[in-house]
Amino acid sequence: MQLRMYQVDAFASRVFEGNPAAICPLSAWLPDALMQAIAGEHNQSETAFFVADGEGFRLRWFTPRREVDLCGHATLAAAHVLYAHLGFDRPLAVFHTRSGALSVARRGEALVMDFPAIPAQPCPAPAALAEGLGRAPLEVRGAGDYLAVLEDPEQVLQLAPDMAALARLDRRGVCVTAPGSQGVDFVSRFFAPKYGIPEDPVTGSAHCMLAPYWAGRLGKTRLQARQLSARGGEVGCELRGDRVLLLGRAVTYMTAEVSLP
Repeated sequence: MQLRMYQVDAFASRVFEGNPAAICPLSAWLPDALMQAIAGEHNQSETAFFVADGEGFRLRWFTPRREVDLCGHATLAAAHVLYAHLGFDRPLAVFHTRSGALSVARRGEALVMDFPAIPAQPCPAPAALAEGLGRAPLEVRGAGDYLAVLEDPEQVLQLAPDMAALARLDRRGVCVTAPGSQGVDFVSRFFAPKYGIPEDPVTGSAHCMLAPYWAGRLGKTRLQARQLSARGGEVGCELRGDRVLLLGRAVTYMTAEVSLP
């Protein structure tokens, strides 16, 4: 069996930036174990599979180790594949997922994703968090991930986490954030070693948690964010009640054929 695969750099305007995702369009679902094996072979932070379903698509995301409930950059990459490679020409691509219906629309050269807002609530900091980050955050909140707030971008940039300690956290991972500068409202980095992702280059789902936090702190609903990974990436955020609009670009790095037994 031959399977077409697209490797897309999401939240990027050129290759070698943003967050790579492997996107596999399917005519019908493969067995879960096979999709997980494919994701492990690709060894990207996410491999996404989608199947046409009526006017929309069913979309699933896999890290190298397990399936996840929400992924932003691979959703952006899947929409890019539809528009750039598969002749999709509707104004809105709707993906049905574990996190409900997620829509992606074109806005000029960019794509805009409509995602659920994920407010993070204040919570106690587990010992593994400060141990893993090498410093105590100013503030800790929790949702599906921990949110650790630091003082400034330089502290975020200089982190050299202990991944073994962070892998002991009882949540998916930790998003570390601080106020931004020079036209950027906030910065972040994201670590999820438990899920086989030591550091994620650009994490769309984390911005569903970051946008409500910084909107409340800064008193504004339109925000510009930058993730300070080695590759880096820009994410536009707009908080609309219980939804977050995430804006970014995507570019195709590779088109390939996957050979399956």
